[in-house]
Amino acid sequence: METHKLIEVKDLETQFHTPEGIVYAVNGISFFVHEGETLAVVGESGCGKSVTMLSFLRLIPTPPGEIVSGQALYREKDLLRISEDEMEHIRGKEIAMIFQDPMTSLNPVLTIGRQITEPLHTHLGLNKAEARDRAIKLLLDVGIPDAARRLNDYPHQFSGGMRQRVMIAMALACAPSLLIADEPTTALDVTIQAQIIELVAHIRQHMNMAVIWITHDLGVVAGMADRVMVMYAGFVVEEAHVEELYDNPRHPYTHALLSALPRVDRRRDSRLKSIPGAPPNLLVKPHGCPFAPRCEHTIERCGNENPPLQKVAPEHFAACWVDVRTGAPK
Repeated sequence: METHKLIEVKDLETQFHTPEGIVYAVNGISFFVHEGETLAVVGESGCGKSVTMLSFLRLIPTPPGEIVSGQALYREKDLLRISEDEMEHIRGKEIAMIFQDPMTSLNPVLTIGRQITEPLHTHLGLNKAEARDRAIKLLLDVGIPDAARRLNDYPHQFSGGMRQRVMIAMALACAPSLLIADEPTTALDVTIQAQIIELVAHIRQHMNMAVIWITHDLGVVAGMADRVMVMYAGFVVEEAHVEELYDNPRHPYTHALLSALPRVDRRRDSRLKSIPGAPPNLLVKPHGCPFAPRCEHTIERCGNENPPLQKVAPEHFAACWVDVRTGAPK
């Protein structure tokens, strides 16, 4: 079945002006998401995953943030060029976001019911009774029992996992076409993580909704993503279908991330590998490949030129001057 690009981001560049200098947070990245598809965006903290999504949603604080260039085409509308009124209509209604920490995302002095029904009044024009009925159904859909009573509770009266379910209910209130989940399971224990991942996967299938799942953990996305985009220092360094990426990583950073994952089929006496060195300083725009100082395959060219994203297999792209399978220059 033919699918269409729901959103396409082109050459997005975002910077932050700080007293220490310019932080080069996102450096000209491009990607797309098809209707109904799950794209996992993977990389360590500070690599630009969240800033990328906040940029095309126009939620970057300005100042100090600045979107220097780029396009974000959503159903042929450039989200970076439309009016704020149009953007407010799309945000929450057509594109929704679940944030990393529900305790800081939910208003502590408003009931859960008030916070869920607000977008239903704003975007769908529901009256008080209709909005309350829909809010109860949403809470039941995300697995919160006794929903009618719990509408009157405040965020502090819910556990961490339940607060995250409330955030998912709020995000789904207006049946968005695209859901952005920004590390929604990071603060939760492993059992609750699995429940939240299963819940989002079920809802995505039921609503035929596209999902962008932001995470620093490649282990989380193996069973839920269609494609994976790996970011490092504000650049996309690899992109492929999930099976292809796990079976055949073509960038040293992706290879290192996968080597650091515990695996059931790993030999008992084999050790997990760590990635040497430290994340790059984003106050300095890299002259060559940003991963070069931590890479075991470095050649002279890596220090002088930043490799572009190149096709290495059908629908598989990597930004590296070296073939990681052989260690030989391309």
